[in-house]
Amino acid sequence: MQVEKPKAAVDNRTAGRLSKPERRQQLLETARLIVREEGADRLTLGHLAVRAGVSKPVTYEHFETRTRLLIELYRWIDTERITAFRTLMAQENRPAKETVSALAKTYLACGTDQGDEFHAVGAALAGSEERAGVYQRLVDAVAEMFVEVLRPHSSGRLESLALACEALVAAGDALTGAVTRGNCSAAEAEEVYVNLIEAVTKC
Repeated sequence: MQVEKPKAAVDNRTAGRLSKPERRQQLLETARLIVREEGADRLTLGHLAVRAGVSKPVTYEHFETRTRLLIELYRWIDTERITAFRTLMAQENRPAKETVSALAKTYLACGTDQGDEFHAVGAALAGSEERAGVYQRLVDAVAEMFVEVLRPHSSGRLESLALACEALVAAGDALTGAVTRGNCSAAEAEEVYVNLIEAVTKC
C-alpha cells in the first residue's frame, strides 16, 4: 500500500525550485488556506512557514511583518474578485433591467465565491492605518467599475452616481458577509441588492 507523504514533506522537497514570484504565490495561497481552515488569528509568519514547508526567514523576506502579510493577502483576494467581476460583466449593450440584475448577481457571486476569508482578513486588519488606505483604494477601484456599468442607465449627475456607487460597494460587501455567515440566502441578498441598485439608477 502506498503511503501518502505529509504535505510539509512534499513542500520541503520543492522548496528550492520556486522562483521568487512563485514562492510569493505559494505563500499567499497557503496563508489563505490557514485563514479558511484555522481562522485569521492563526495566521502568523511563523505558522505560515510551517504550513508552507519553508524556513521562517523566507516568510519574513516576502512580507516583513504580519500586518504586511495580512494586507497583501487582503489585496490579493480582492484582486481575484475584481478580475472575476470584470470578466463576468464584459458583455456590453445590456438593457437597464438586465444590467442591474447582472451587476447584483455578479458582484455578490464574486464575493461569496471567495468564502469568508476576505472578511476575516479585513477584520484582522481593523484599526490598521495601512489597511484603511488599502481598503479605500480597493473600494475606489470597484466603485469606478460600478460607475462604468451603470452610467449608461442613469440620468443623474456623474458626481452623484460615483458617490452612490461607493455606497453600493459597501452594501454589496455587507450582503456578501451576511450570505457567507448564513444570515440570509444568496437569493434574498440578490433581491435586496437589485432594489438598491435600481434606486441608484433612478436618482
